[in-house]
Amino acid sequence: MARTRFVNDSGLTVRMTAVMFILGALFVALVVGLMYAVGGGLAIVIGLAGIGIAFFQWWRSDTVALRAMGARIVTPEQAPELHGMIDRLCAMADMPKPRVAIADTHIPNAFATGRSPERSAVCVTTGILQLLTVEELEGVLAHELSHVAHRDVLVMTVASSAGIVAGMVTQGAQFGGFGLARSRGNNDNGGGAAALVLALVVSLVVYAVSFVALRLLSRYRELCADRSGAYLTQKPNALASALTKISGQMNAVPERDLRAAQSMNAFFITPAVRGVSMSTLTATHPPLEQRLDQLAKIATTLGKTY
Repeated sequence: MARTRFVNDSGLTVRMTAVMFILGALFVALVVGLMYAVGGGLAIVIGLAGIGIAFFQWWRSDTVALRAMGARIVTPEQAPELHGMIDRLCAMADMPKPRVAIADTHIPNAFATGRSPERSAVCVTTGILQLLTVEELEGVLAHELSHVAHRDVLVMTVASSAGIVAGMVTQGAQFGGFGLARSRGNNDNGGGAAALVLALVVSLVVYAVSFVALRLLSRYRELCADRSGAYLTQKPNALASALTKISGQMNAVPERDLRAAQSMNAFFITPAVRGVSMSTLTATHPPLEQRLDQLAKIATTLGKTY
């Protein structure tokens, strides 16, 4: 975790380290399984491809995320109030100022991206700028800056590489790999088919574990960012109000806009969905009620009331 004035969270550090270790070990197991199933050459190529995906996601994570939302970087002259809020929060947190971006969409949301505090960006949508008050928006921005300081955006981005590669291998086995298994099976009494089935099973396990582990980490990191942002601004009630408004406004967003932003849900402060329970194992965010309850307890600790 970066050394800032955001509240330290050892639980987040432990979880991020564990997720990276588990997924790294599973990725190695996947490559070894492929070496047994289809030969060392192809397995090495797939392994190098996985490393390449992880490196690309690490190096270009900020650019990819901003492009996915059609966001543009804005200068202090173009968005003076937004820059002013981020300037104040960065000074309070004692952290480098990220680039500031705005995405032109009705979806009220915000996200942070980047491989380090020095190479990061915080993006807000035009929808959230129109919806929230100054204090509420400040709470949202503090939440996003916490993600940057804790580096959990980077961990989420890189850790997803194992699942991406496993998904590619699974699809390859389903649509083409078993043809190779049959041809190899003619020469080794079905050993090739059995090996490819094993590779498929390993790929599915890696994908499933990656899917669940990343969602468990995602839900915890959102609670951590809520805590850290609330303690930084000393206004947990403002963040609670912002979360309530954002979640409620999703019902007014056209379904086509929500579908277009679906790939960014894990990084948004609130997922762009409507009428869906956040209490399931597959949810990227904790339930709104849990987030509001945590902020209410922080408000009590700070001697504040809603």
